[in-house]
Amino acid sequence: MKRLLTVLICLFFTPLVFSQNEELDSLTIQLAYQSPDSTKVDTSVSIIKLLFETKDYNKAQKFIELSETLAKDLDYKKGLAKITYYKAKIHNEEDNYLKAINEFKSSKSIYSALKDTIEMARINSNLGVLEIKNGNYKQGLSYALSAINELEKRGLYYDLSDNYQSLAKAYKTSNNLEKAITYNLKRLDVDNRINNIDGLVNANKELGDIYTKKKNYNQAVSYYESALGYADVGDKNLRAEILPYLGDAYLKDKDYKTAERYLAEAIRLNRKLKNKKEILIALNSLGDLNLQENRLKTAEAQLLEAGNLGRTSNNDTQLLRNYMLMKTLDSTKGKFESAFVWQREYHELKEKIELEKKKNAPVNLDIEVLEEDTANSDIVIASPNTENLVNKNKLDKLKLIFYLLLAAFAIVLTFFVLFYLKRNSKLKYTRDLEAKNKKIELQNEAILEQSKHLENINKVKDKLFSIVSHDLKDSLTSTKGFIDLLKEGQLTQDEFHSLLPELSENANNASLLLFNLLNWSKSQMQSLEPKPSLFNVQDIFAEKVKLMDQKFEAKGLELIDNTLRDFIYADRSMVEIVIQNLLANAVKFCNKRDSITISNQISSGKAILSIADTGVGITKEDQGKLFGNNTFTTRGTNKEKGTGLGLTICRELVELNKGNIWVESTPNIGSTFYVELPKKKSDQDPGAT
Repeated sequence: MKRLLTVLICLFFTPLVFSQNEELDSLTIQLAYQSPDSTKVDTSVSIIKLLFETKDYNKAQKFIELSETLAKDLDYKKGLAKITYYKAKIHNEEDNYLKAINEFKSSKSIYSALKDTIEMARINSNLGVLEIKNGNYKQGLSYALSAINELEKRGLYYDLSDNYQSLAKAYKTSNNLEKAITYNLKRLDVDNRINNIDGLVNANKELGDIYTKKKNYNQAVSYYESALGYADVGDKNLRAEILPYLGDAYLKDKDYKTAERYLAEAIRLNRKLKNKKEILIALNSLGDLNLQENRLKTAEAQLLEAGNLGRTSNNDTQLLRNYMLMKTLDSTKGKFESAFVWQREYHELKEKIELEKKKNAPVNLDIEVLEEDTANSDIVIASPNTENLVNKNKLDKLKLIFYLLLAAFAIVLTFFVLFYLKRNSKLKYTRDLEAKNKKIELQNEAILEQSKHLENINKVKDKLFSIVSHDLKDSLTSTKGFIDLLKEGQLTQDEFHSLLPELSENANNASLLLFNLLNWSKSQMQSLEPKPSLFNVQDIFAEKVKLMDQKFEAKGLELIDNTLRDFIYADRSMVEIVIQNLLANAVKFCNKRDSITISNQISSGKAILSIADTGVGITKEDQGKLFGNNTFTTRGTNKEKGTGLGLTICRELVELNKGNIWVESTPNIGSTFYVELPKKKSDQDPGAT
């Protein structure tokens, strides 16, 4: 069973480790190609976060130093705040209390300037945990309480769990047990939501300790049992920690049989694990149990061992209990002199503990409410028999005036209520009318937008039918006629071979036409969505040149490859379509033995791709028509037909990828088409941070 459990754990965590490593490698590669701007800082922060989660603090510190310098140079406040936050987290993990506090406060100061309430709440929560952990309860409580509202509103359960734990600890230390219970129950709720087993065990154990302190042993048993239930059966360390307290709670609840079973198991487990504190608690409790059951010899052996262990481990709390039990044992056995010695030891140790408590007494964490001082009240109560009694007639007049004023007030109040109700009714009517008008306006806008969309779709449909009915029909009709002649045996072998290139050209034209029609119609109907990624543009050139080899050979064209290995950030399939169309155009308008040059370079942080030919060139007038929405086409040097859609598709695909396309051409000298594309993710891209 244990082997099976181990295998399952390995299978569960191995993909997680690989996933983290892959993500780290991907981010590191991305970082290498990014420009030194805010996105580079954000990528560094993502790497630092992964390294922190995998506890690789040394490597995380190196990235922190580099990215912190860049963030300061760019004056990138948000990035600097995140970096400082992780610096504090690492100092905290390394138990460098002062540095952690200072870095958290620096990060909080930046987030305060940015008015980022969520991150400020997170930092306040961390500061609260840290201060309470180091005994600064008042300061820690202040931070923790200030964070609660925002954390609860945002549902940040992991942060809330730590926050509630710190607050419960602070209130327990100040002996405010009811508030300690409240925050431990809140912690149980959030730990249950996030399935935090360690948190559930700890919170239940804390509640057991508090109810033991309140002498509500039945409730204490319930929470200790819950803690033990969450602990895995195979987790001996956790069971060993909980069992002494659970056994002691059963003992104090007078369930001796259950108490003895748990305490015996507690001693056995903790002896194996060499946990002195838990052995001491269990021995004292078991000695107490045997003393109450009148098994005096067994109780004496257990209590003597517990006393020696308490003195060597300096556990004064358990040693105090041991002295009291030893006094009771010797009194029961009639050894009154020894009992007196144990009683003296008990009182001396108790005085020592109380003195230390006074020195380290925590501040009162409750907000004190000052009572109003009424000692110097100026109110004088007159005697009924005094000569200064108010004249009865005067009192009656005052009463009459009071009633008149009350009636006037009632009339005025009624008037204002009616006025308010009428005004509210008008306002409600106006608001309803405005809402209806707004709704009608939005509906009209939606109808207009749908009309424009339908009109555009109709234009696309008409253009598609026009192209299909002419260009595609011609290519297919020509090919069909050739096949019919071949089928009927009306072509000789020589005629077949002579017409074969024309058939191949017709098929290629029809294929390219369908390819361009499909992509153009998709772009016009807004169904094309770019999926950008980093890829090597040199690979795309190589693939597309290989596809065009036969056409190069057919015209005897020379290909000059000046491409370089370089990465761009765009939709790979769209870039493939653009390059294929531009290469096809270059071949189409080249004469025999002309040359085509392909190349790429970097300019102002962007990639520039170019396809140049020494063909027939393009006039200035025609250059303005190339990338328009209307089809524009001319026949190639071998009378090749076109759809006029190729360059329109190229423009739309390039613009979808946040790029530009243009041409430089001189008639009878040649043309060069340029495509400019980004090399990295921009802030406007989906998912950019």
